[in-house]
Amino acid sequence: MCSERIGRCAFDQYDEVVREAVDYVPRRAAELVAEALLDTRVVVLNGARQVGKSTLAEKVLRQHGGAARYLDQGPVRAIAEADPGAFVQHDGLLLIDEVQRVPDLWLEIKHTVDRDPRPGRFLLTGSARLLALKELPDALPGRSETVELWPLSQGEIDGTTDGFVDSAFARGPELRVDWRELRKKDYLMRARRGGYPEALLRDSPRRRTKFFEGYLADLMARDVKQVADIDKASDMRKLMSLLAAQTAGMLSFNRLAGELGLSTNTVKRYVEILETIYLVRTVPAWSANATTRAVATPKVFFVDSGIAAHLGADEGALLENFVLGELARQLTWSETRATLHHYRDRDQYEVDAVLEDHLGRVIGVEVKAAESVRTDDFRGLRLLQRRLGDRFLAGFVLYSGEFSGSFGNGMTCLPISALWTS
Repeated sequence: MCSERIGRCAFDQYDEVVREAVDYVPRRAAELVAEALLDTRVVVLNGARQVGKSTLAEKVLRQHGGAARYLDQGPVRAIAEADPGAFVQHDGLLLIDEVQRVPDLWLEIKHTVDRDPRPGRFLLTGSARLLALKELPDALPGRSETVELWPLSQGEIDGTTDGFVDSAFARGPELRVDWRELRKKDYLMRARRGGYPEALLRDSPRRRTKFFEGYLADLMARDVKQVADIDKASDMRKLMSLLAAQTAGMLSFNRLAGELGLSTNTVKRYVEILETIYLVRTVPAWSANATTRAVATPKVFFVDSGIAAHLGADEGALLENFVLGELARQLTWSETRATLHHYRDRDQYEVDAVLEDHLGRVIGVEVKAAESVRTDDFRGLRLLQRRLGDRFLAGFVLYSGEFSGSFGNGMTCLPISALWTS
């Protein structure tokens, strides 16, 4: 068997390497959790179902010491419901897994950390965005920090840097990466595989399909019901398929409402539910005074590209979803404090991803499925550059080819693998 990491192995060996690597692959969120426990009373590890929250929390607990209590176990949950005050008492760090199952614990945790404000008292995990659950009586303002755990990034799988965001802001158009023998079919394979640990363990696309089918059914039966009552589950499933068909595209609530036969407000509520359970994310439109013709419509992408592929996203949209997902993951741990947007104006100029840091500096990213790059691929990036002047640091076209190179005046092409090898 190949002894190197996935990024250095032939693609026909991926499944074997993933099975070996996925059980111990370090998560970048682990460092964020450990840092937060040093100065914060309550740390919440949140994210989609089956992304490895419990496993990560247990590893952090082993490093710090403490006790763990799992509310998916009936007897443990019964004790927590009967006497939540006694349940949360512990001298050191206490991990409570699936904490949303007993909402009364939140007030007891608040009382406990108010009386004893030492940092590192509680590490909490849950399967839906906890702060959005209506049953929660208090969101612990000023006492807690939430760390989001996404499906595995490509760098976590490959053991590489995952440093594009920081490198792009630090090096601008001078950024280059080593040659990689990855082409369009390889990137599509990665996108269809996704980043859920259990999906990575499946031996074939057919077996991964079974995982995605079960995952979505479980999501509908459990997580959706945690955050909202919906009239027809079939409407939500149809909405997910429609979103996959336009993934990484403009989010038109009116059009979706027409296709579903629902009100626009209902569709907006359904999309909010899908965001709450970490199935999709919306990317807000970016604008500035210098770009007054920008439109305000958001884009939507799936948190895991494997789900988008399972629901029918076409190749071009799937690769853009793949790139947006990797960028969004990196923004949770990058040293650069930046936000993710997209740009489109009434003249049909667009940029797939706009990263703006806290100083107002901008990096533009275009995604192309092709294995070659043309000057015209920089059309939207050059428009932003003209309008923003010195605020615009660099424009990148990420494509399915192998080489890095300059297209002049702050524009650079990079292989998509630059996302996790920079």
